Amino acid sequence: MHKLMLLFRRPDDVDGFEQRWSHEFVPRAEKMPGIRRVTVSRIHGGPSGAADLHLVHELFFDDADSLQRALTSPEGTEAGRALMDVAANFVSLCFAEHLEEDRAPADRAG
Repeated sequence: MHKLMLLFRRPDDVDGFEQRWSHEFVPRAEKMPGIRRVTVSRIHGGPSGAADLHLVHELFFDDADSLQRALTSPEGTEAGRALMDVAANFVSLCFAEHLEEDRAPADRAG
């Protein structure tokens, strides 16, 4: 799978961002063709305390071509405009190949 990762740094107005992100961007982004899975992670800190990230929003696609088709679709173009209106100054976008496997819990006997 391939994914589009949207990494949002902590905005000055968290509540305002959350409202605009959920009402202006998310409905448009989730209409893009070919989305197979969506994840949202709200960041609560890191090993050394506070982190400057606020939210990670990931949109998963079957392959890189599907991701590119989604971004260049009318829905993708509309979502991109909404994203820039909502968070142009504090979002980073990247593409990633995503590999995932389930693991059994480690045996703690002994």
